[in-house]
This record gives sequence, structure tokens and C-alpha cells, in this order.
Amino acid sequence: MNKVEQKAILARRQFAKQLVGVSALGTLPAVGLGWSSIAGAQSTQPFKVIEPAMPTQDESSVEVLEFFWFGCPHCYAFEPSINEWSASKPDYVNFVREAPPLNPSWEQHSRAYYAAQALGIVDGMFDAMFDEIHKKRKPMRKPERIGQFIETLDLGVSEADFVKAMDSFAVNTAIKRSMLRAQQAGIQAVPSVVINGKYLTGNSLAGSHQGIIDVINELAAKEHEAA
Repeated sequence: MNKVEQKAILARRQFAKQLVGVSALGTLPAVGLGWSSIAGAQSTQPFKVIEPAMPTQDESSVEVLEFFWFGCPHCYAFEPSINEWSASKPDYVNFVREAPPLNPSWEQHSRAYYAAQALGIVDGMFDAMFDEIHKKRKPMRKPERIGQFIETLDLGVSEADFVKAMDSFAVNTAIKRSMLRAQQAGIQAVPSVVINGKYLTGNSLAGSHQGIIDVINELAAKEHEAA
């Protein structure tokens, strides 16, 4: 392990220590976040403003970013809503996901997601991975077990190739990026959604899955109109 990798691991551990009793419902102090109001909005806002705004991947579109963890039951429950929204989202919206390992126990799930991304098989494994963990109640904590599962999906990727990808440079880079973006957003829980790098929402703010979708639609349209 080189010095760069050691520093990355240390930074992740330091960030994880900020999570007090972290879990799917765990909270993190909202550093750099403040309340905002828009015309016609209620007094208690269903979102927070990220200050300063975080960079987006493509400035030519409105980015909607979901932070998630495969092991989170609340993320699993939210997926049908966000998937339905994504299927009919406006063309000006770029929907992306990040799976930061905020807790060491999350890391193999994060690596599985980014390995699938690197191999171009996310669409084939995403819902299946959630179902394997939550419907079939298999924790999927070990790389070899995850690799075996991926091979059964007939996506053209063997167990050995997937396990190798989980520890690849591309995945290590994605892990670092996801942790940086999580810090920039000051996420409090998963699932959390960031709209165009400026607004943060989630169940505790919006009150429901539909509430999150409503916030996404309203703020994404607002950002598009302002462009």
C-alpha cells in the first residue's frame, strides 16, 4: 500500500468517526448547511441549501444525485419511487448515484456498485443486489460471495473478474470521489438526494418518498429555468 492509499484510508476513517452510531438512520452534523425559502414554500423547508454549492459532473444539465447504501432498508424502500421518477425525468436532468462507504461495514457494497459501474453492468445488477440483501436476507459482505452472485446473473462477468474489479484502480478512485462528494454535501442520512449541487433533501426533510420526488421536481425545474 502506497502513501496516497494510506492517506485515503485515513481520511475515510476520520470521516466515518464523525458518524455517531451510524446506521441507515444515522445522522451527521450538517456542516455548512443553512435553511432557504422559495416563493410559496412552507415555513419548515423540505430541503436544505448546501453552502458552498458542490460541483456537479456536467454543468450543461441539472444534476440529481442520490446517495445510497445497498444495505440500507430505507434506500431499498425508496428505490421504486426514484426508479419510477428516473424513467420519466426531464431530458435536462442528469441522474447519478454515489455509494460512499460512510461506515467500514458498507465498503464491500460500495465496491460492488462501482465495480459494476466500471464493468458496465449496473442496470443488470442494481435491483438484484438490493433484492438479494433485503428480500433473501443475505448480507453480501464478502467480495467472493458478491462475485459468485454477480456470476449467477449471466451478465457476462465471472466471479473472478468481478472480485478483481472490486479492488481495481477505477473502483478505488470512485470510492475516494464518493467520500469527497458526501463531505461536500454534508449528508445526514441515506437515502439523501442533492439537486444540482445546491439543495439537499431526504426522508427526514421531505417527510416521505413522494415528498422527496416533489422536491426534486420543483428544484430541478427551478434550476433549469434559471440556467
